[in-house]
Amino acid sequence: MADLRVRSSVGLLVLLMSLMTFGQNQTSSSSKHPKASLPHPKTELVPGVVVNGVYQNASLGLSCKIPSSWVLRTEEMNSRDDSAASSNQGRVLLAAFSRPPEAKGEDVNSSILIAAEPQSAYPGLKEAVQYFGPLTEIAKAQGFEVAEEPYEISIDARTLIRGDFQKDVGSRVMRQSTLAFLANGYAISITLIAGTEDDVEQLIDGVNFSGARK
Repeated sequence: MADLRVRSSVGLLVLLMSLMTFGQNQTSSSSKHPKASLPHPKTELVPGVVVNGVYQNASLGLSCKIPSSWVLRTEEMNSRDDSAASSNQGRVLLAAFSRPPEAKGEDVNSSILIAAEPQSAYPGLKEAVQYFGPLTEIAKAQGFEVAEEPYEISIDARTLIRGDFQKDVGSRVMRQSTLAFLANGYAISITLIAGTEDDVEQLIDGVNFSGARK
């Protein structure tokens, strides 16, 4: 993996990793980290919309199917950290859960988390694979293990970098795959969490780059 030897802006990454365990009866550590001031990218971030159960972001050419009956918590997730609320800084674009995060359950709370950070927050970031350096460090700090080192995958005409993680949560295993790419001056991450590999793959099948569907 290409090494990104810079002081990373960990504010949103810590937020993302805390979201991975939000609703899994785990304690978030996001409050222990100082907020980071992120440089403004040249291109305005378009948050996207959810229409008929599909997240659409025309500026990224991205759409993502949200399973029926899932709940959205995008606004709540952004309000957890003021530095993530500005369209010129890192923010969560989509946070969808199979059940309300505050509701306890025996199974893993499957989720889809799409986020964006300004590429300028990581001086020297030229390839999406470099983004997995700080992401992996924070994942390990949250108790995740690397199940698969980052590798290239293609969805439609888009090449992404995929990294797989897993974490034991009591008698359950939380499986998480993150897809990352660079676009419009941002590092975009799509994180999919479920209790089985098949369930993760089904969520990935809902990611589309042929253009935002109507």
